[in-house]
Amino acid sequence: MIAINDLSRHHAPLEAELAAAVARVVKSGRYILGPEVEAFEQAFALWSGARHCVAVGNGTDALELALRAAAIGPGDEVATVANAGMYATTAIHAVGATPAYAEIDARTLLLDAAELAVRLASASRVRAIVATHLYGRLADVESLARVARERGIVLIEDCAQAHGAARGGRKAGTFGSIGCFSFYPTKNLGALGDAGALVTDDEALAGRLRQLRTYGWSSKYHCAIRGGINSRMDELQAAVLRVKLPHVESWNRRRRAIARYYTGTIVHPAIALPPGGNEEEDVAHLYVVRTAKRDALRAHLAAEGVAADVHYPVADYRQEAFSAVMAGVALKRTDDACATVLSLPCYPEMTDAEVDSVVGACNRWQVPN
Repeated sequence: MIAINDLSRHHAPLEAELAAAVARVVKSGRYILGPEVEAFEQAFALWSGARHCVAVGNGTDALELALRAAAIGPGDEVATVANAGMYATTAIHAVGATPAYAEIDARTLLLDAAELAVRLASASRVRAIVATHLYGRLADVESLARVARERGIVLIEDCAQAHGAARGGRKAGTFGSIGCFSFYPTKNLGALGDAGALVTDDEALAGRLRQLRTYGWSSKYHCAIRGGINSRMDELQAAVLRVKLPHVESWNRRRRAIARYYTGTIVHPAIALPPGGNEEEDVAHLYVVRTAKRDALRAHLAAEGVAADVHYPVADYRQEAFSAVMAGVALKRTDDACATVLSLPCYPEMTDAEVDSVVGACNRWQVPN
């Protein structure tokens, strides 16, 4: 079976370096917010093109902390999409705010900036936008930044799937006020467990984020601001990420090459491929096709020895936990996307033969009536 991802293969070439990094941390006696975290924050800020990086426990915490740092809370609304796996929605609810779901672009499946601008014209309670760079593709972030400036609201970028995506050399996470990253193991830059980070050019915001990630402390046991949580990257994960960061660009090039090959060779009339475009803007975190017969295609691929997955099958406003508070919300393009998307294997360690096998399996699919 060709897996949707293979982390053991991913880490095998780095085994000695990772073991040395872990041993270094164990020997140091420092395990939380120590020199490894400080060194990673400096390295990731430089790599991202941001002035500050604040390392935290995971990507969802990063989104929550970004909202808290921006003073978003009860009574506020946050504009975002509903087809990106509930992560932004979870963070919005965690701070007591309410999601204001906006429609996605039919081709890119990303936040539609033009429609959002129209919606915001009559939405006085929206105080922030969370723009998700879904599947590794940069959103129309310049337009979103312009909308945010005109409205006097904050733009937060969800870069959990877009490590290294850029436009004109400017990387994801640096267009808005705050960029939020996940280092979940399957990400383009992944830890050996949970980890996350925020980047910003705003020194005051960076200082507030550092306090909020540790209970709101100004110094140990002295709580200066409300809303703090316990979300601190540990030294082991920081050491691992320091080993892996120099490899992200080469891994992204391989991901793009696989995506390019799929786009050029999958020629099935019932399988819609993701849009092309400037490869700099897309780090191919996931290669997501669409078909009205998703379950049938997935079953066919499994029979051919190819794993596939769905990112994501349920719109946030249709989740059972929120059915009461989100009753009546419906966005046609969002619902259509959730019903038709299917992710094919796309990770740097795939062999050319495996990539060809995925293409062949797709092209051999006999669509059921």
